[in-house]
Amino acid sequence: MKIGITELLARLGRKAGTDDFCLHGRLEARLIKPDGSVIVQVKDNLIVNAGFSFIAQSIGLSSGRPGVMSHIAVGTGTTAAASTNTALVTELARKAATFTHTAGTKVFQFEATFNAGEATGAITEAGVFNAASVGTMLDRVVFAVINKGADDTLTQRFTFTMS
Repeated sequence: MKIGITELLARLGRKAGTDDFCLHGRLEARLIKPDGSVIVQVKDNLIVNAGFSFIAQSIGLSSGRPGVMSHIAVGTGTTAAASTNTALVTELARKAATFTHTAGTKVFQFEATFNAGEATGAITEAGVFNAASVGTMLDRVVFAVINKGADDTLTQRFTFTMS
């Protein structure tokens, strides 16, 4: 007896189209001025095609897996984020990021702080990468300008939620 996919899923207690995987990313940018004042921007980001390929390869390849996501880059590009992006439009600086995840949760984060004298300029884009230069980009976000002065500190925190 042959059965269709809908009936098979029903027998397994599932509905077609309800077991989707979703990955949502959000950037929180926190600029601290020398006088202690703080400017915060929060913006959803776009997981790019190369980022989804990275996820698939990380899960499925038995050898030759890509290096872990490990760096955050900032730049001055203002072109809208697109799924086909593979790099920032105008990268200004890149730093090693700290990765955090609590077992049993569906949330993980990458965070990097650009200290005084680093990444100074009119910052408008950011992304998470798996290398200190070039590498694979997981996501990209474009936001209202953050004018980082030479004495300012900028913390970029990317939070990803799976559902």
